[in-house]
Amino acid sequence: MSFLDSLESNLKSLETAEEAHEDGARQRRIRAEELERSRAAAPSAEELKSGPFTAELLKHASRIGFTMRTKVHFAWLGTTLRLEAREHRLELRPTADGVVAVYLRGNDEIRREPLDLKSNPEELVRTWLSSTTIVSEST
Repeated sequence: MSFLDSLESNLKSLETAEEAHEDGARQRRIRAEELERSRAAAPSAEELKSGPFTAELLKHASRIGFTMRTKVHFAWLGTTLRLEAREHRLELRPTADGVVAVYLRGNDEIRREPLDLKSNPEELVRTWLSSTTIVSEST
């Protein structure tokens, strides 16, 4: 191996190591930001998980969905509560500012709005399920 080949190889190794170091630093920064966001959202997440709003919401969703002949599926995805009916979803996502209700059809976000966990969960369910019926009948 000639001197120039060796030099070129060493330079490539240094560039690769430098890029790996930058990628690692970027990944650590992203993880730190995600951790900070989850810490800030922790009080909202705890209230959503264990508060009376959620129990009432699930009860009303099952009852109203049954009367509409629509099966409503529930799932906890980390701290997010997802309700699914047909191709529509309602996700309750805790944030540092409270809980946000996100309305989705398929993978497309239709709208989002702040949610007051002191409000009536039946109204939220009726609003969401009525939108699934209207859209589904028109398509």
